[in-house]
Amino acid sequence: MLAVRSISQADESRDMPHGHLDVVSLEGVDFGVARFEPGWRWSQDVGPLAGTTSCQFHHNGYIAQGRLHIRMDDGTEKDLFAGDVFVCDPGHDAWVVGDETAVVFDFAGSIHDYAKQETT
Repeated sequence: MLAVRSISQADESRDMPHGHLDVVSLEGVDFGVARFEPGWRWSQDVGPLAGTTSCQFHHNGYIAQGRLHIRMDDGTEKDLFAGDVFVCDPGHDAWVVGDETAVVFDFAGSIHDYAKQETT
C-alpha cells in the first residue's frame, strides 16, 4: 500500500484561542500540524473545550519550530525545543515558551511492531 495526502487538504481544521490544528488521516495513522502562538496554554485554550483539567491524549511528536513546556500531572516537567522528538502520555498541560509560534507535528497510530524482528 502507498497512501499520500497533503496537509494543505486536511480532513479537519480546528481553530482555538492562540492556535490552529490541521489533521490528515491515512490508513492507521493520523497526522496533525499544530501552530501554537505565544500565550497559548492547553489548560486555558483547549481545556475548557475538552472539559478536562489536563490533556488526556497520547502524543508522538516533533517540534518543528519554537519551544513548548510540558508538565505532567505527576509533576514531571520538560522544555521541548525545535528539533526535539517526544512521546507524551495522557495527563499533561503544555504551553508556548517565548515569543515564537511553536509548530508541532503530531503522529498518532501504531508503528509499535515496525521492523521488529520476531523471536522464536
